[in-house]
Amino acid sequence: MPDKPAAEIRIDAELVRELLQEQAPQLAGAADEGLRHVADGWDCAVWRLGDDLAVRLPRRAMAAPLILHEQQVLPGIARRLAPAGLGVPVPLVTGRPARRYPWAWSIVPWFAGDTGLVVPRVRRIGWAAPLARAVRLLHTPAAPGFPPNPVRGVALRTRAAAVHARVDALKGQVAADALARLALIWDAALRAPAWSDGPVWIHGDLHPGNLVARGGRLVAMIDFGDVTAGDPAYDLSVAWMAFDRDGRTAFRAELSDRYDEATWTRAKGWAAAVALMLLGQSDDDPPYAELGAEAVAELVAAED
Repeated sequence: MPDKPAAEIRIDAELVRELLQEQAPQLAGAADEGLRHVADGWDCAVWRLGDDLAVRLPRRAMAAPLILHEQQVLPGIARRLAPAGLGVPVPLVTGRPARRYPWAWSIVPWFAGDTGLVVPRVRRIGWAAPLARAVRLLHTPAAPGFPPNPVRGVALRTRAAAVHARVDALKGQVAADALARLALIWDAALRAPAWSDGPVWIHGDLHPGNLVARGGRLVAMIDFGDVTAGDPAYDLSVAWMAFDRDGRTAFRAELSDRYDEATWTRAKGWAAAVALMLLGQSDDDPPYAELGAEAVAELVAAED
């Protein structure tokens, strides 16, 4: 049974060309040289525009605000992350609703390379230090007015019922001992002291699918649709989502002076929650189902 929400509007090459002609005529010629569909995520369709650009368009109404959030905050985030040397998809064109398309859309840089989903964990250890530097630069205090997100960066207790429901739903599909271990990890995170400082900026969906590498080097952090502010532990769950034990040790070492043990305990709980979500909602998306299974194996085996 498909889990990915259906698109609520047909996005084809004709529509993308029409939007370019109306709102970015200076780039319409690039569509003649090369316009091709490359991805349909849960929220957005992505079309390559020539060699260096991409068009990012919401495919359902619920996702429409996410593009606006990216347009609002990514310029500032890119400036903060610049010292880390990672690219960020700052919108170069902020498209508006049009006659045949009802939502805002963006033209962003295209970062050539491979997403982390196709790079084995053992080969990601070189990403640990640059990713940790980027996270440190990202996790700065956020003033009021940051984009709200009801499920990312929030207090864990607000998601407890949903996580326990996922554990129950996966009985019979996931090994009982693994599910029991994930439930224990989540419950330990619930007992950990909550984030007591003010909200800090977080990516909100930091996992290997939103990291791009080229030639073994991490080059970009993408898809900021869930960007918000709150508890940094949500982003730190990438330690279990992206890395094996050696990579995770290197990642945590780079941040050892920044976060206390309670924050890492909450981060591990968030990793368990995300892994459960991927296992329960990726039956029509094998790479993400595999990511969920790998994360479960890391969590179950981890002593950290």
